[in-house]
This record gives sequence, structure tokens and C-alpha cells, in this order.
Amino acid sequence: MTLIDRTIAFVKEKLDKAEGGHDWFHIERVYKNALLISKDEDCNLNVVQLGALLHDIADSKFHDGDETVGPKAARAFLESENVDKEIINHVINIIENISFKGGNFGQQFISKELEIVQDADRLDAIGAIGIARTFNYGGFKNRAIYNPAIAPNLNMSKEEYKKSEAPTLNHFYEKLLLLKDKMNTETGKKIAQARHKYMENFLSQFYAEWEGEK
Repeated sequence: MTLIDRTIAFVKEKLDKAEGGHDWFHIERVYKNALLISKDEDCNLNVVQLGALLHDIADSKFHDGDETVGPKAARAFLESENVDKEIINHVINIIENISFKGGNFGQQFISKELEIVQDADRLDAIGAIGIARTFNYGGFKNRAIYNPAIAPNLNMSKEEYKKSEAPTLNHFYEKLLLLKDKMNTETGKKIAQARHKYMENFLSQFYAEWEGEK
């Protein structure tokens, strides 16, 4: 087995009982997105692959907001595989800087490999799958689908974003619809355009049905 094969096996085991929007299949989709984007970018493919596979190994949402769990788990695994220290540090930097966090999070690290994995992850948060994941997580947290009396908050701090209990539909305005303009790569931007349009059409249909117009 290659390092990538062993990493896939490790992630599958770790995320065996994970919430449906953050399970192995999410990782697999991000991995495929990252490979697609990488074809048009000058990058270290090994770092991209490891970053994509390990980016959500322990999402802080499921660990009381602790953002250190994921990087620690990834580092321990990579060290056990005797991966080069420079590659390990690069992968950890990707994990620590990939998240949206309300859009008000200042990245502390920049690399082409991070840009690729970040775009790959953000693509899985929009379009048809993004819609499905959003409502799946909302149901997991027992949130209202929509409440017209509760407006989206576009100026949340990182901590407010993490603690938000707003209706699921608000998340479209607080994150999903913002991602199109935050893509890094040309491939990511192109794919995001179509997925963004799909979400706009969904919202139009949603509101029409909510008001009994269709």
C-alpha cells in the first residue's frame, strides 16, 4: 500500500460514524475536486492529496469547538508514517487555515497547495451537494429550516459564527453564496459559477413555495 492508500484507510476508519456532511464521502469528494484542480496548477501533488484527505479528520464543530484536535490527529498519523517533516508542517498549515469561519478569519499561511484544497473543500459546500449538506447539518443540530423573522448576520465574528443557531436557510447568505467570490484557482472559479447559479435557482423556488406561489 502507498502512503495515500494508508491515509485513505486511516480517514475512513476515523470518520466511520461521522455526520453525513462531514463523513468519508465528503473527504472523497474534496479529494477528487483537488485532483481535478491540480491538473491546471503547479503544485506538490503529494501535499495536495494529504491535505485533502486529512483536512477534516476532526472538525472542530464536533469537538466542542476545539480547533487543535484535527491538526494533532493528522500530525500523529503522518509522523507514524515517517513522512518528511517539511511535508507534515505544510499539511498541518493547510488544515489550520482552510476553514471559512464566518469569512472574517485572517489566514496565517498561504501556498498554492492550500489554495487548491481550499477551493476543493469550498466546492463541496455549494451546488446541489452543498444544499444537501447544509440541510443535513441543520437537521443534525435540530435547527429551523427557515424563519423570516430572523435575518442573516453577515458581520459575525469567528466565535459568533461557530456558535450560531440560526435557521438553516440563513447559512446560504452567511457562507454558501459568498464562496463563489472567494475561490483561488481558475478551475475552482469556473466550477463555482455553475454551482452558485444552482443555489440561486433553489432559493428562488424555495421562497415561491414558502409563499404558496408555486
